[in-house]
Amino acid sequence: MISVFQSVNFYSKVKEMSKIMHAQMVIIEDDLIALKEKSGEKNTKDALAKAVAHYLECEYTQSTDMWAKKLEKAMKKKSKE
Repeated sequence: MISVFQSVNFYSKVKEMSKIMHAQMVIIEDDLIALKEKSGEKNTKDALAKAVAHYLECEYTQSTDMWAKKLEKAMKKKSKE
């Protein structure tokens, strides 16, 4: 269990590292429902945060042709089997 002191200490470190911004967007309701289901999150804020974190960390989003890169990786994996 995380104590209040640990939470405040963590928040202070995060606040020092980056500026926190508020953002809004328009999204189709069906897409939001699908995102919540796929992310396993129940609320919109957490589902969107998880999606943004994944997008920023995913190796394929840095590629100009992510589908070609994914296919190449799948082919290499298949040839090893």
